[in-house]
Amino acid sequence: MNLDGKCAVVTGAGRGGRGIGRSIALALAGEGADIVISDFVPENAEAVAEEVIRETGRRAVPVQGDVASAADVDRLFKTAMEQFGHIDILVNNAGITRDGLLMRMSEDDWDAVLNSNLKGTFLCTRAVSRIMLKQKAGRIVNVASVMGIVGNAGQANYSSSKAGIIGLTKTTAKELGSRGITANAVAPGFIQTAMTDALPEELREQMKKQVPLARLGTPEDVARVILFLASDDSAYVTGQVISIDGGLFM
Repeated sequence: MNLDGKCAVVTGAGRGGRGIGRSIALALAGEGADIVISDFVPENAEAVAEEVIRETGRRAVPVQGDVASAADVDRLFKTAMEQFGHIDILVNNAGITRDGLLMRMSEDDWDAVLNSNLKGTFLCTRAVSRIMLKQKAGRIVNVASVMGIVGNAGQANYSSSKAGIIGLTKTTAKELGSRGITANAVAPGFIQTAMTDALPEELREQMKKQVPLARLGTPEDVARVILFLASDDSAYVTGQVISIDGGLFM
């Protein structure tokens, strides 16, 4: 899946260690893409950019910003265009959680998650669509969640934001398809990250037992599917939601 000469913007990519965004950036760069790494924490974005350069030899530009801010998003894509002159791939990965039961959930927790996850995806998609329409080509990949398909107790805000991303993905595919732009989503299930590492071993084992493949997914499992959707190998795939959950919700 050759991405030589391509430029990819990956949001929420600044988390090191076992972060999904980091794995996405490394996977795309590993196939030849130059990467613009967006993250709310500048040190995190810089660290992953340095890792991309060191591990793959590709160019990587860190940009600090909040995807829920239209001004920050405009600056992100302006920087990408100034650095590379084109944007071929957008991966909307940035997102947060603020879990709690619906009847006790504050408006602040609802708004924060919807703004970061759904509004952020909208703002970035709107910004890149203007660039890709002129290019008459592009790949947009949104990171949703299986919780946006089946829901989850204690995650009304998160599940709603991810369900909204799925609807936005399908609408984007219909609006931009005639200009050679595809839009797809991935829906990860239980993925082994720093957050799941902090869970009690007993709970992790319970999660594994629910998965037909009998293991938690890895960030690399997610990144490889996104790599396919970002490449020319998926040229006739658009408006789809691909679950990466080991068969959890088949």
